[in-house]
Amino acid sequence: MRIRLVQLHAVLAFLLMVGVVSLAAQQAPAPPPSKFKLTSSAYTEGSMIPTQYSCADPNAASPELSWSNAPNNPTSYAVVFHDTDAAPMKGVMDVTHWIFWNIPASSSSLAAGVKPDSSPDGIVQGKNIRGVNGYQPPCPPPGATPHHYIFEIYALDTKLDLPAGSPRADLLKAMDGHVVGKATYVGIYGR
Repeated sequence: MRIRLVQLHAVLAFLLMVGVVSLAAQQAPAPPPSKFKLTSSAYTEGSMIPTQYSCADPNAASPELSWSNAPNNPTSYAVVFHDTDAAPMKGVMDVTHWIFWNIPASSSSLAAGVKPDSSPDGIVQGKNIRGVNGYQPPCPPPGATPHHYIFEIYALDTKLDLPAGSPRADLLKAMDGHVVGKATYVGIYGR
């Protein structure tokens, strides 16, 4: 009888402790949602990407991008544009359409029509799926389900020492441990 009473006290103490911890967790304020935001005047978040930014237009140009409310006073930004619905040869990484980095911290936008191999404001471009330094427009196979294309902007606490023409894997490795914020912008394209 005495052993059962001790066990009962132990169980009650445990339940009381769990209740106090649970109550404290419920009262703790949730972290604020990230206000870091990426937008584009070219199309609405989650909508179809207009033809002039796709492979359907022989003169396709990169869209305008704007960002705001970056966290932690970044030193620079980097951008990755990729197709999450395509992975050549079932590889680990999906299709890279455009990467660029060392965007100055003072910037809050990138104009449309950035030319391959150009470096406005010291921005460095890397290799896309075709092996070219620049924008590769969305171009899923004809008749396929529309693909999701994602712009990701990373706020970094450093400027990257990475040469032009570097591939996405090298960019991601160079950014490792330096990302202080991230925002995304999704578009859809099919043909």
